[in-house]
Amino acid sequence: MAQLFPKWANKVPKKLLLSVNLLLLAVIFGFWYWGSPKYTQVGYAPSQPIDYSHKLHAGELGIDCQYCHGSVMESARAGIPSTETCMTCHSQIATDSDKLEPLYESWETGNPVEWVHIHKLPGFAYFNHSAHVNVGVGCATCHGRVDRMEVVMQSEPLSMGWCLDCHNNPEPYLRPVEEVTNMAWEPEEDHFEFARMVISKKNINPPIYCNACHR
Repeated sequence: MAQLFPKWANKVPKKLLLSVNLLLLAVIFGFWYWGSPKYTQVGYAPSQPIDYSHKLHAGELGIDCQYCHGSVMESARAGIPSTETCMTCHSQIATDSDKLEPLYESWETGNPVEWVHIHKLPGFAYFNHSAHVNVGVGCATCHGRVDRMEVVMQSEPLSMGWCLDCHNNPEPYLRPVEEVTNMAWEPEEDHFEFARMVISKKNINPPIYCNACHR
């Protein structure tokens, strides 16, 4: 009796099984790599045109975040300090410092200091700073203790899963609005009751549907 299938058909199940295994490994590798700190840029701390120390300015001198990032309460973007903002102090302080030459050159030429962007989100992800800080999400929650950083680094992954952890359970991340820029703030024993009160009072209902961030 003649065979119904050609001889090469005997190898199809083995090849199919191998292909499925390879695809499964590729999917696992994809989740592992694209969800890893290496890909999400945790620890990213680029060199800046000026060796600006947040540890000195925000930590030791106690300069409030909003002094330099003035639009954080009203805008989607926190903003970066203009040369004029820096010169408020440095027109009189450390005027002979070699480290500040790019600042004084910017002041003379009118060209902005080209700071390197650190906390970058993909172009397809929308984030609004004012929507978060005005309900009590502190700067340190996303940016870490920058008041202890000589060189600012990205301390959180800013991944979709990381954001959704907060949106699904916002209570641990809320604080009084007047404390959002206080890097040293710590929750009190009744924090859960406080957070539930804030959620109810401000009708906080963090969205978890796709087009909240992917617009």
